[in-house]
Amino acid sequence: QVQLVESGGGLVQAGGSLTLSCAAAGRTLSSYATGWFRHSPGKEREFVALITWSDRIYYADLAKGRFTISRDSARNTVSLQMNSLKSEDTALYYCAADTNLDWTRDDYGLDYWGKGTQVTVSS
Repeated sequence: QVQLVESGGGLVQAGGSLTLSCAAAGRTLSSYATGWFRHSPGKEREFVALITWSDRIYYADLAKGRFTISRDSARNTVSLQMNSLKSEDTALYYCAADTNLDWTRDDYGLDYWGKGTQVTVSS
């Protein structure tokens, strides 16, 4: 079982940048598919980005051109670089991981989740 801890959230002005990090304990994250999701009050949880164990990368439309997901195997982390932030990016951001993917599920079959890190974008 892998334990995930997110960090890097905070308060930023619109147009600014933040880098979120997902650190893993207990397992090597490079063997997992790792995704970022977000949830804001009154909205459904949204997929943001995902990197597979073979480093294939997928982005939601909301992230394309602004966000970059990457892996640092030496640090056993997966990061989400977020640029050109907008007020609508305000949310609790979670990372999730698993050794299998199920594209038929809303969470893509990722069963291990962190507790999230809050991102607040002021306009």
